[in-house]
Amino acid sequence: MRTLKLMLATLMVVALRVSYLDAQASKTAPGSLHADAQRIRAHVKFLSSDLLEGRGTGQRGGDIAAEYLATQFALYGLKPAGDQGTYFQQVPMMEVKTLAETSFNFVANNVETMTLRNLEDFVTSNESQTETAYIDAPIVFVGYGISAPEYNWDDYKGTDLKDKVALLFVNEPASDDPKFFKGKALTYYGRWSYKFEETARRGAVATLIIHRTDLASYGWEVVRNSWGKARSFLKRDGTPKLQAASWIQLDAAKKLTAMAGLDLDKLFEQAQSKDFKPVELSVRLQAHIASQLRPFVSRNVLAVLPAGRTSQEALLYTAHYDHLGLDPDMKGHNIYNGAVDNATGCGVLLEVARLWSEAPSAPPRMILFAGVTAEEQGLLGSEYLGKHSPVPPGRISLDLNYDALAPIGDPEEMEVSGAERTTFFPAVKEKAKSFGLAIQPDAHPEAGYYYRSDHFSLARVGIPSFSISEGLKFKGRDEAWGEAQHRDYLEHRYHQPSDQYVPGMDFTGDAKLATFGYELGVEAVSQPKLIGWLPGDEFEAVRQKSQPLSPTIRKPPKRNAKPPRP
Repeated sequence: MRTLKLMLATLMVVALRVSYLDAQASKTAPGSLHADAQRIRAHVKFLSSDLLEGRGTGQRGGDIAAEYLATQFALYGLKPAGDQGTYFQQVPMMEVKTLAETSFNFVANNVETMTLRNLEDFVTSNESQTETAYIDAPIVFVGYGISAPEYNWDDYKGTDLKDKVALLFVNEPASDDPKFFKGKALTYYGRWSYKFEETARRGAVATLIIHRTDLASYGWEVVRNSWGKARSFLKRDGTPKLQAASWIQLDAAKKLTAMAGLDLDKLFEQAQSKDFKPVELSVRLQAHIASQLRPFVSRNVLAVLPAGRTSQEALLYTAHYDHLGLDPDMKGHNIYNGAVDNATGCGVLLEVARLWSEAPSAPPRMILFAGVTAEEQGLLGSEYLGKHSPVPPGRISLDLNYDALAPIGDPEEMEVSGAERTTFFPAVKEKAKSFGLAIQPDAHPEAGYYYRSDHFSLARVGIPSFSISEGLKFKGRDEAWGEAQHRDYLEHRYHQPSDQYVPGMDFTGDAKLATFGYELGVEAVSQPKLIGWLPGDEFEAVRQKSQPLSPTIRKPPKRNAKPPRP
């Protein structure tokens, strides 16, 4: 009897899926629901204007951006999905501003003390959220600071880091083997956030990440601009945190190891081996970290398009609205406007929301839209959303994220890195084909972009998630041109005040990817089952743990019931 019920339920879901897709096809003529490039332009122009002062987290401009998103959602007729019937989810945070009196000194016997210059030689932030921290602790070089049992890799070898300082390289061991740290693709083990998390778990009081442009995939200027001002953190929840989460310049690191009679280049070579063992330097870090604390509440902006029938499941779209704010100490133009990063993603998110609001029939699952805060502070808004979602992660079928879509023309290829790890990838390929878009693998796997945007926070709680972005090939251009544009942006505008709106921007591609995201979403909400990760994926276990033990059997609508209007 149970098997028969499951079969009937499956048939009913399939029938409803077919009827919904048929309704979309019959009521929506080809091309009748298309994103408008000029609407996206208008959103980007406003969100990246000087009026919004760089949309800093916890700053006036960020609050204006949140209000703007909520107003647009309301104009589209979407319902509030935030706290207490509003469009806003409160995200309790703490701003930690490292003060000028902060000092770092490397001290060793019979060697002249080395005093580091803040912003020039190092940047630091007190994750433990105290106004003052004094550190006098030995420094231990731990290679990459990685413990990865699945790759039989352990940089710690039982070394106790309690009350010590970890010195390590960003990134991870070089590999061309897809089965070993995923070959050339950077995994989460290579990200700075993992380094700080892991060393804090092991009791370190401070961590010094050695910056190398080739390993980080961005220069020191990006580190300084991102870490040299106030940083925000989620309100403490008992998770171990560092008193000095720090980066140091490569030259400073070389001088540090030389004080201990060691060669940093040779240490780097040793760190490539599984046999590497931590090296305690005959040098101590003596530091005073002075911080100004400001508790505040930031906001995720949440809206929902209800399902056409009772459903506890959802599809999620995300984009972060924050950027780096303004720097009062900078001369000249001191606003980090963030036109590409990520006013473009917000403009696309809003256009996708508008398309859904104009769909001819209500979807079989809810459609959630989230403009998330504090991405630039370490994916904090999406992390909080994942832990406090209005729909449990196990009932969210998919997250489609938009982040930094270059407005430079009409793409002929796209990147959806991470989609290939889900059961939904065949549908993604078919939809891309219908748009004339070739799916290309990540053009820069060594940069680890999958672990650098908000979809990663949702993946960590089990939701199949990936970002939609353009590739390198654009209409009338070759890939070399696209690569040159990408490099030019990274070198001259990424996380710099020069990331500004200019009238010559071409939002054709952004509109195409918005339409693609809408149509892909139509396909996603119509799947008979919730989308999952492929067997063996790093997020599969948490996905399974988050979902009900038994499948959801949906009751069909009454025969004469009229579907509610969107």
